[in-house]
Formats: sequence, structure tokens, C-alpha cells
Amino acid sequence: MAVTPHLRPAPGSIPTSPGVYRFRDASGQVIYVGKAKSLRSRLSSYFRDFAGLHPRTQQMVSTAADVDWTIVGTEVEALQLEYSWIKQYNPRFNVKYRDDKSYPYLAVTLNEEFPRVQVMRGAKRKGVRYFGPYSHAWAIRETVDLLLRVFPVRTCSAGVFRGARNSGRPCLLGYIGKCVAPCVGKATPEEHRELADDFCSFLAGDTGRFIRELEARMREAAGEMEYERAARIRDDIEALRAALEKQAVVLPDSTDCDVIAMADDPLEAAAQIFHVRGGRIRGQRGYVVDKVTDAGPAELMRTFLGQLYGAAEGTDESAGTGTAVPREVLVSHEPADPEALAAWLSGHRGSAVDLRVPQRGDKKSLMETVEKNAREALARHKTHRAGDLSTRSRALNEIQEALDLAEAPLRIECYDISNLQGEHVVASMVVFEDGLARKSEYRRFSIRGSGEGDREQHDVAAMYEVVRRRFRRYLEESSRSGEVARMGETGDPGGHRTDDEPSPGKFAYPPNLVVVDGARPQAEAARRALDELGIEDVAVCGLAKRLEEVWLPGDEDPVILPRTGEGLYLLQRLRDEAHRFAIAYHRQKRAKALTGSSLDELPGLGPARRSALIKEFGSVKRLASASAEEIANVPGIGPKLAETVHAHLSGGPAGRGGEGDGASAGDTTDGEGDT
Repeated sequence: MAVTPHLRPAPGSIPTSPGVYRFRDASGQVIYVGKAKSLRSRLSSYFRDFAGLHPRTQQMVSTAADVDWTIVGTEVEALQLEYSWIKQYNPRFNVKYRDDKSYPYLAVTLNEEFPRVQVMRGAKRKGVRYFGPYSHAWAIRETVDLLLRVFPVRTCSAGVFRGARNSGRPCLLGYIGKCVAPCVGKATPEEHRELADDFCSFLAGDTGRFIRELEARMREAAGEMEYERAARIRDDIEALRAALEKQAVVLPDSTDCDVIAMADDPLEAAAQIFHVRGGRIRGQRGYVVDKVTDAGPAELMRTFLGQLYGAAEGTDESAGTGTAVPREVLVSHEPADPEALAAWLSGHRGSAVDLRVPQRGDKKSLMETVEKNAREALARHKTHRAGDLSTRSRALNEIQEALDLAEAPLRIECYDISNLQGEHVVASMVVFEDGLARKSEYRRFSIRGSGEGDREQHDVAAMYEVVRRRFRRYLEESSRSGEVARMGETGDPGGHRTDDEPSPGKFAYPPNLVVVDGARPQAEAARRALDELGIEDVAVCGLAKRLEEVWLPGDEDPVILPRTGEGLYLLQRLRDEAHRFAIAYHRQKRAKALTGSSLDELPGLGPARRSALIKEFGSVKRLASASAEEIANVPGIGPKLAETVHAHLSGGPAGRGGEGDGASAGDTTDGEGDT
């Protein structure tokens, strides 16, 4: 791919002013919106070194057919225009956050003659005051039930309200004192609205005023010896306090802030926000996003703050559909352009907004809690997406169609190579069955070949070696268990083995599809290994990380799966899991080589005795120069073991050992016995 020739602006035509730019495709649709302090510097970076761009950015530039820009006066204006255009055009290459679930809100319909308290979900409506979001609808109902003792506002639907007004009889709540029954004229619209305003004030954090007023009325009633009225007021106070206890106190009473944390991986990101008002957590909300560009935490946080507060107007949450901007916005990662973003937020709020990363104290502790929630939300989202049966079936069907397979690949194996400058070369094999990870089937390999020479050629050779070794073991184990000889025969319809049948080995089950981390060369190496073993019924493909292309052996052009499709998502999860597993084994081998010694190879010399020897002599080198008698003087080392240690060290290396020797006997390796 390359940049479309007419897409590149003429030299010197791009201004150096701050502004916002739009990339459009051939049909004129906006596919990306971005802002820049200097338009010339930012836009030139897209065309200066196309090969050096991130693969997803390459795809965006390659798709674009035109680019235009608008100059603005300040970075704050650029932020405002960028968010307006993103909302207007919904460009597919911009990051777009979505709720990870539909959260319920406690809503007060102030736009009605008789405001109603109710549970609401979905898009916010103008003129409705929202509190929350809450984790569960039952939590809202419990809170409302407690508050109706003190603020008996309307909670009934429009139909029930009309029926009560027509019949002249209030509903049950009106009879038991949990509604002032405006439907039958027991309260005027003005009196009922005053109750609704007090209800909103209490939920907004003005709690102390109402409790103090009730306590004064209780003392007054007791002084007048109206003990029944005093007892009712006492119960009202307890109800308010019980409602407050349902909202955790985390910060001082005067604190109004939003605490926002971000967690991400190469494919997706999750954001969690805790709304703290009056020092109490009033609501919690989560968002997830598919990463269509190589955006880091700073850029993800900037985009999230823009989408979260972009629709808010001032501090009245009932005025718009966005989230009101509090006095403080605490974030887990400093966003890109923090000064401009803080100024933009201050403009929305109408007063100064403190945007920062908390460094100590209670706010730091609360941030750690929110970060933990963000990580768990990301893991939960990935598990839910992977665990959905229909989603997994759709992913397997997409892969089957894209690769032209005879059947859906119910068992897929993915291989990855890991090394550091050709040293400690290892490979991993991960297995997904029916779209789910089968970790008990994971295997890891220690590559025997030399890592010297061209890295790409070595990766190809290593891929050939590991695939050949894995499937050679498959043929051997299948032959031993009689599986190959019985293929095509009718056997036990239940698939059960009899007691005299050998159990299958670790490599006895073949996959439907082999996926290798790499492009066409790696895929062809895996195919060559299978062909040499005479295995023709296992499909092979490679997944290249640059543009997430799927390569088939022998094909000149890659297969492009839809970026938002479940098939590509499943292949990416396979590749990332294989990479994680390979990296973990590589680090283990490297650490062992750096910290191990030739003493590790001696049978009968456990960790305690090795430590005693090193402590006595100071190093393996000095131990090697000691006599058997001197070694036998170390507590726990007998004459026979001392002779063994002396003979081993005098005839072998005295320093670091174990490098390049492969996996130890205790490792989970490929089971060939000679790794």
C-alpha cells in the first residue's frame, strides 16, 4: 500500500496554526478527525514516512482520498471543534467509547407539572434530573423507599396518576403517607414541586441541612410533649441516615469530583468512572472501546474525557445529555494536551476545573480502587465476548468462509517464536477449541537451532522446526494408540476407550487450522513442514501484525477480514495469547540462564546445599578451585557428595551454565524428550 498521490498536500500549503483536520474516503465520507497544535507538523507526519506509520494508521491513510483542515485560534477551540465533528460524522477510524452495559439512573422528571421519581435507562432527556448511575435498579428502589418517608413525592406512572385523578381516590402510597397525593388535590403543584426540589437537593449532597431541620422539629415536638409526632420525626431521621449509609463515604464532605481510570490491551480498552459528590460515591459507570488506532493511555484518556463531558452544559445535569463537569477530575493517566483540556473543561463548567493524577492520600487510594475496577471490567468484557456461543459460532464461520475451509475450524492451534537477539529461542503453542482457550493443551518448545544470522530467516526456520516437531509427535502418538490404523473404521459410538487401549498422548489430537504469528514466509514454512510429513488435511494461515492481514501459503495477496468482525477478533486473541505464552517462557529461560550455575545440574544437590556451598566459598569459581576435603567441611555436604561436586566442577565450566541447554526436566515442553 502507499499514499494516494493526490492526497499529499502541496509543500508549504499546510498552515502552522492550530486546527482540526478531516480525512475523507473516495465517496466523501469523513473517516478520521484529528486536532493539532501545528497542522503542518501533524499532517506532514502522515506523508513523510509511510512505512514508519503504525499499521492501523497506514490503513487509514491508504483508505483516504482527500484531507482538509480548519484553522482555529487556540487549542481549546480545536478541542471543541474536534469533538463536535466526531459527534457529527461518527468517523470509523476514531476511538468511540460505548457503555459496557445499560446502567439505571434515579430520575426526577422536573419537566412535568407534578415531577415523578422513577428508574430510567438509556439516553438522557432534557428537563429530567438524573442521579447515579447505580449498579442495580433494586438499589435505587431501596433508596427511594427510604426517602419517601421524608419527601413523599409522586412515583406513579402517568396512567395510574390519571386513574386516581378521575376516580378521586389516591393510590396505596397516598393512603400510607409515602405520597402527598397531588392527584386528588392534597398538594398543590407548587407544594409538590418544592418537595421534589428538596428530594433532589438531598441526593445532590445537601444532606446535613435536612437532618438538622428534622432534629430541631423533633426536639420541638418533644418539648411540647407531642411524643408520637417526635417519634415519627425520629423515624424519618433514621430513614435519611439509612439512605446515606447506602452511599459510601470516601472523601471529605466538601469534595465533588469524578475519578476516572483506564485499562487497555492491544485490542481493546475499558474506562471506569466513579462520581463522587459531597464526599460520597453517588454513581459508577463503565465504558469499553475497540482500539482502531495505536492510541496510548494518554490519547485514550483525552478522547474519553471529550466524549464524557462533550455534551454537558454547565453544572446542571438536567440541562443536557452529557455528564456535568465537577470541580475536580482525577485521572489514572495524564491525558494528551492536559492544559488545553483543563481549559476546555473549565469553559464547560463555567469555573476552574482541576484536572490531575492523584499522587497520595485518600484520592490516590480511591484511584487504585477505580483502576482495579477498570481492569476487571476489561477482563469481564473479553470473557463475555469470548464466552457467548453465538459470537463464537459467528467467528468460526467467518474464518471458514474467509479461508475457504471445508468445515468450521473447531480446534485451532497458534504458534509464536520469541527470542532476544537470537538467544534463548523458544516457541509456544496455544489451543482454542470451539473458540475458547484450552490451556491444558498449551505446549512450549525450546528451539535447538542457532539464532545467528538474519532474524526473519531465523524466525522462519524456527517456525518450520516447531511445526515439524509437533506434528511428528502427533504421527508417532497416533500410531502408538492405533488412531491412524482405525481411521475410517466404525468403533464404539460413544467414543470411549476400553481398558486395554493406550491413552492418547499430549500431541495425539490434530487441529483443523494452524495459525502462525507472521506473514507469508512463516505460513509457507509451516505448510512445508506439514507437507513433508504427509499431512494434508490441516489448513495453515499466518496473521501479520502490521495490518492484521491473514496470509495463506502460496498466495500473492493476503486475505483481509473485516476489522470489526468476530473472525479477526478470534484470530487476534489467538495470536496475542500465543505471544504472551511465548514471552513468559522466554523470560523464564533467560532468568534461569542469568542466575543459574553448573551446580544446578548435579543430582542430589538441592537449593539448600547449593546455597550453603556458595555462602562458604563465595562463588562457583572459588568452589571449583577447592579440594574435595574442603568441600566436605561444609555442613550438610558428605564426603561422597563432596567428591561428586569436585569431580563435576574440575571437569566442567566453573561459571554460569545452562545457557542454550533447552528446557529443564520440570518444564512443560514439547514432550519430545530431547529438549
